[in-house]
Amino acid sequence: MIQPIVVGTDGSSPADLAVEWAADEATLRRRPLHIVNAAERWDYDVPFHTAPGICESLTEVGEHILAEAVERAAKAYPGLPVTTELIFDSPARALRSLGRRAEEIVVGHRGLGGFTGMLLGSTGLRVAGHVPVPAVVVRGDAGERRDEVLAGVDLAEESSGVLAYAFETAALRGAWVRVVHAWQLATALPAVSVHEAAAVTQERLADAVAPWRAEFPDVGVVEQTPCGHPVAELAGRSSRAVVLVVGSRGPAVRRRAGHHGLCLGSVGHGVLHHADCPVAVVPPPE
Repeated sequence: MIQPIVVGTDGSSPADLAVEWAADEATLRRRPLHIVNAAERWDYDVPFHTAPGICESLTEVGEHILAEAVERAAKAYPGLPVTTELIFDSPARALRSLGRRAEEIVVGHRGLGGFTGMLLGSTGLRVAGHVPVPAVVVRGDAGERRDEVLAGVDLAEESSGVLAYAFETAALRGAWVRVVHAWQLATALPAVSVHEAAAVTQERLADAVAPWRAEFPDVGVVEQTPCGHPVAELAGRSSRAVVLVVGSRGPAVRRRAGHHGLCLGSVGHGVLHHADCPVAVVPPPE
């Protein structure tokens, strides 16, 4: 079965951008598009007896939102296979429930209506890092055509998922890849040690990227190891990128973590708030 690109929408402007991004992804990756609207029957996750007519009203509104999203996707990408689903649940739970049946999950950076919680710190953060597939939070000027895929790599963590997604995306979009590993100085480090540390870091990054250079020989690559905070270094470069790719923590960490940001990691959390382009959060291989 071909897994679809799944996108959540509530009819807001950020959600419209997410639908357009997802339709573009589906076209490039030769996948169907599955558009979801979540309608909550209660507030604050406290169930109560549903008032007469509320389900019919939520259904009517949700179906209208979905119909508009289908029209938007079809107008931009005629012939793209599109399905829809209205789910009576919270936005985060609705999208996470589709994680095993999706190629990728896409959300806007904030939202309204059925996706009231889609402000960073809520739905975006409750999805990114909590699904077993890449989750894209569409930020910045997603409609601007750019030719760079920016990948943030942590050499202390498994990076194959991030690099695989970055190189594949660049190949599909006719773009090139900028791989960045930012590192910070230890206090009172001698100058000679700084130069040695920088050289070793550059060499380690080159070793990590080498297999992907070989697998995608037609994709241009730039490797950078700036000395600075990872969030600042990545966010500062994001205005030139079509997408910024970062990793999330592994399944064991996700199971132990009680706070949503712990699953995502501090760098992923930071760039979701500050990047000027869509951010793809990629889980490590299981």
